[in-house]
Amino acid sequence: MSAESSLNTQVDGDHYSKLTIQPITYIHSNNLDFFQGSIVKYATRHKDKGGAADLRKVIHFAQLAIELQYREKP
Repeated sequence: MSAESSLNTQVDGDHYSKLTIQPITYIHSNNLDFFQGSIVKYATRHKDKGGAADLRKVIHFAQLAIELQYREKP
């Protein structure tokens, strides 16, 4: 009995499953941190899921990284 890989399953839509390289694979393979991974995820899906709200999330995660990792106010 073989279980299907979690990488082949997407909950709530198909905006990642139709991509050649899924964001989680890219994020994991490149050891990206939480901020970087979130930026990749939202930038990748904005046209197919969240629209402008997802781009605002990209900006927000970049601002969080500036403030928390570099101790600067964005």
